[in-house]
Amino acid sequence: MSEPNIANRSLRLIVPYAHCSAEGSHQALAQLALPNLLLLSRLLHPGTRRTVDDDSPALPHECALAQALGLPEGESPEAAPTPWAAWDALQCLGKPTREHAWAWISPCHWQVGSSHISMGDPRALGLDETESRALLDILAPFFKDDGIELHYRSPDRWLARGEVFRQLRAPSLDRVIGRSIDAWMPRGPSANQLRRLQTETQMLLYTHAFSEARQGRGAQAINSFWISGCGAIEPGWQAPQQVPQVLDDLRSPALAGDWGAWAATWKQLDAGPVAQWLNAARQGASVELTLCGEVALQSWHGPRSGWLSKLAGQWLGSNAFRQALESL
Repeated sequence: MSEPNIANRSLRLIVPYAHCSAEGSHQALAQLALPNLLLLSRLLHPGTRRTVDDDSPALPHECALAQALGLPEGESPEAAPTPWAAWDALQCLGKPTREHAWAWISPCHWQVGSSHISMGDPRALGLDETESRALLDILAPFFKDDGIELHYRSPDRWLARGEVFRQLRAPSLDRVIGRSIDAWMPRGPSANQLRRLQTETQMLLYTHAFSEARQGRGAQAINSFWISGCGAIEPGWQAPQQVPQVLDDLRSPALAGDWGAWAATWKQLDAGPVAQWLNAARQGASVELTLCGEVALQSWHGPRSGWLSKLAGQWLGSNAFRQALESL
């Protein structure tokens, strides 16, 4: 069977952590050549630029994806949160999940300091499926006592179903990684109940054989969990025909502050997926590219039509595009 005409294709692309506010990100970007990304930007029209506040529970790429999916964007502490876990449950468990409230539960390590408690990236804990399922089995009875049913999703993330999540406002996991958890704790009618469950989990795991086994091989302790993606899908919500592709390869090095790895990953993306998008745009495919940082996002769309418009794009220098990237 022959492939469809590439000119009839439509690509919607979101790149989280395309730039970050840390000085290391600025320095890495100053030395970074992204030729295919620059050429792609010249074929496209600059579109929406959007910023989020520092206290926003959601990051720009999460707002962009929520908007594309027709879900609440959760851009402020007062706004309705994006029910990411309910949407995820709908994808993997099907329609029977739709009327329920859901949350993501991420096993994590809380580092207790002299003045605050911080949290690391759950993906860095090295959990595999076997160990994660074993931990879920240990904790499931305690969650069940609070009306919460756990479902395995991935080693670092479980799905949790329960009415306690329907009105809970919980910030994105990425908002709190590497920071003090105090300002980001979930809020809502059930917040104290879930905080008690976190305390019980800490006490249970402190002396449990599961923790001793991890300690014995030098692995970081799992001593709590983080709640995110809370809520339920609205009854009238309809899934969009096209879900954007989210390229999240830059996430891990960005959250770890490893700017050498972040720059190397950007180079790989530029030589791989970005080069493919550039080729598609050159052949007439419709492309919507959204680059996201920690405080802002910038979209481009196209390709440009008409020879004068394309010529103008070819004359655009790299400085304007780099400045747009640095402002994310």
